Amino acid sequence: MRTSCYRLLSASPITRVTPKLKRMALHPAQDGAKLIFAPTGAASHPAAPSPSLGEAGPGQAAQFVKAEQRGGLRRRDLDPASPIAQFHAWFTAASRLEAGVAHPETCTLATAQLPSGRVSARMVYMKELDRRGFVVYSNFGTSGKGRDLEGNPWASLVFWWEPLERQVRVEGRAERLTREESQAYFDTRVRGSRVGAWASRQSQVLRPGEREDDGRAELEGWVKEAEEKFEGVEQVPVPDFWGGLRIVPERVEFWQGRQNRLHDRFVYERVHCEGEEEGEGKWTLDRLSP
Repeated sequence: MRTSCYRLLSASPITRVTPKLKRMALHPAQDGAKLIFAPTGAASHPAAPSPSLGEAGPGQAAQFVKAEQRGGLRRRDLDPASPIAQFHAWFTAASRLEAGVAHPETCTLATAQLPSGRVSARMVYMKELDRRGFVVYSNFGTSGKGRDLEGNPWASLVFWWEPLERQVRVEGRAERLTREESQAYFDTRVRGSRVGAWASRQSQVLRPGEREDDGRAELEGWVKEAEEKFEGVEQVPVPDFWGGLRIVPERVEFWQGRQNRLHDRFVYERVHCEGEEEGEGKWTLDRLSP
């Protein structure tokens, strides 16, 4: 019997509609209207050199050259079976003191609202990695991400480790952790952060009060209420609206910067097969054009 396998994120034919746009010059005249044009980052500021990047002429972005001496990133350098294992290897390297990455767990979490398709993104910390995926923690009761995920479980993470000239992109479905799992992490936070999780109605507009108050007083009032609620309570329970979110990957891309923007890109895509157990599945591995 033939087994049916498929990839959820495989590209399908798209009918392209070409909008009528005004013809633009390839190199528009610089008339001073642009507040920023082709910035070159720290390399353009002598006080903040970027030794990991190659030399560039005036007004040119610096080159990515760290991987050049070792021949860049090749398929044989990657785990042949699992992007989770490969991410763990890269994260371990980024976590070493000599790597120079201050917070390798920092990533961008992007979600999209339906039916509008409006995308929003924010910086978060990845707090856990397991065989199923990548875990972050947040408020999902009043936040924009919670609103998006309620109607659209697809989400994306992006990790950027500049000193290593590496990027990892994760795309997949989001699932909430159990209350018990969330409580286990919640207990590791300092008490002020646990109380703050109860107090903050994330993303709600704070109304200005009297005199010079710009809305901060309302937040501080909520914090005071939460402190009074849990006064004398040693173990603060995790709120129902707060907890862990696991991004179960369907697609993971590993990017290594290379000279002349000819970067190395490899992508894993999950292959689903009939009858497989939850959490199983095989992965394809392909090199992408930069």
